[in-house]
Amino acid sequence: MKRRKRSACKMAEEAEGPLKQLLVPFLLPEKCYDRFFINLDLVDVKLPQVFKIMRVKSAEGLSLQAVLLELVALTGTIVYSVANSFPFSSWGEALFLMLQTTAICFLILHYKGHTMRGVALLGIYVLILLVLLSPLTPKAVVTLLQTTNMPAVIMGRLLQVITNYRNGHTGHLSAVTVFLLFAGSLARIFTSIQETGDPLMAVTFIVSSICNGLIAFQLLYYWNVRIPHAWEKKHQ
Repeated sequence: MKRRKRSACKMAEEAEGPLKQLLVPFLLPEKCYDRFFINLDLVDVKLPQVFKIMRVKSAEGLSLQAVLLELVALTGTIVYSVANSFPFSSWGEALFLMLQTTAICFLILHYKGHTMRGVALLGIYVLILLVLLSPLTPKAVVTLLQTTNMPAVIMGRLLQVITNYRNGHTGHLSAVTVFLLFAGSLARIFTSIQETGDPLMAVTFIVSSICNGLIAFQLLYYWNVRIPHAWEKKHQ
């Protein structure tokens, strides 16, 4: 496993030239770049989004449907990887992203005044996840769940793209999270090929990279657009 990880890190270092020039120092500090793309430490990618929602006490601009579809895709990756005994290094970040995504789902509902719905959603999701990870779930179902990753990622990202377009801004989307997800999915194309050899996993990350790139472009495009306050929205 250590040898595979060293190989993946070497591949990331060889490909870092153009990517590093694109991201550093305009979008990411060099220290953050090294952490996420050289050391492949993707554990805390979504925490900036969680913290931003809690800081501003609003989830304005975030599509709940898009986040739920992303949760479906992450769940498929986790369940499929566990069922196929893939090394934790090839899918471990999906586990932490899943935990952070469920937190975002809850916060969206909480700040919309539906706290109990958020609690119910968390409880239902935990039960579903336990069933999917149990021996009771046929492997064919697990594989089918993984194949739904691609349409789930596409639909989720497109829903967020449409939400941004309709709003005319990207709301309280975290720039740090958006750009890290985009670049992280690019890095994962190489590591999934190196560590699993599974083309389904690789294609999933390729599609994810394209969709994440669209949202990253929108965030730059709407960078200076002011988010209207709730009072202004009611009187438009």
